[in-house]
Amino acid sequence: MTTIAFIGLGNMGNPMAANLVKAGHKVQGFDLIAENLNTAREHGVTVMANADAAVKDAEVIITMLPAGKHVISVYEDIAPKAAKGALFIDCSTVDVESARKAHAIAARHNLPSVDAPVSGGTGGAAAGTLTFMAGGSDEAFAKAEPILKPMAGRIVHCGGDGAGQAAKICNNMILGISMIGVAEAFVLAEKLGLSHQALFDVASTSSGQCWSLTTYCPVPGPVPSSPANRDYKPGFAAALMLKDLKLSQEAAQGSGAVTPLGAEAAQLYALYNAQGQGGADFSGIINFLRGAEK
Repeated sequence: MTTIAFIGLGNMGNPMAANLVKAGHKVQGFDLIAENLNTAREHGVTVMANADAAVKDAEVIITMLPAGKHVISVYEDIAPKAAKGALFIDCSTVDVESARKAHAIAARHNLPSVDAPVSGGTGGAAAGTLTFMAGGSDEAFAKAEPILKPMAGRIVHCGGDGAGQAAKICNNMILGISMIGVAEAFVLAEKLGLSHQALFDVASTSSGQCWSLTTYCPVPGPVPSSPANRDYKPGFAAALMLKDLKLSQEAAQGSGAVTPLGAEAAQLYALYNAQGQGGADFSGIINFLRGAEK
């Protein structure tokens, strides 16, 4: 049994912490929202009064926070108070620069650290099938891997400090672009009198095949488990997709990469969010492309 501090018990953090408890670890959790703490307590997490209390005597410290500024702030606060040799794992999705700053804070206190953002959404978090994209030294990754396993379907060591975040934003840029492409194809099919099922049956078994079509189809019917069958309840919210696309464009600008489709996808999701759809699943962008005010 490992004593793990888990800071950030929201929609993703809570089920992740619950799976660590199921694996036999002692999890000391903290979140700023009382409702999240109540849910964590129901899952067997030992709820702590603050972050300092959570990290006390913890061998591993996991953070799942909204943005890079929050990660850096928390690391600056708790790193000096962490137990000697405690392993820091940040599972937030943040910009690469912030991830590297967090690694540097941990390093100043001789603490191993890994950036390990996830893919798989709330369903994957609950099922323990998340994909973890990890960045950090070989030594830190070796320590992190067994901790991540109860929450994971797959764990990939992507490289050094910040490499996990780099992989995450590249992956999600592909996802945002591909979902728009799939949605546009269904909108065109509707205009041409082609049924959703006919397009799905062709594209899902030919060159148009992709995850956005076969697993997350943006129209109801062909894939019963997709959010389109639940009035686009997330899933993966459009606001989070916009966040990740913005991160991809910040990284592109900083590195000099040319990503015109990524930039266009960011603009389209910004418009969709501006219609008040940030809480809808990102596949609901099809309604925006139809011109619907939903």
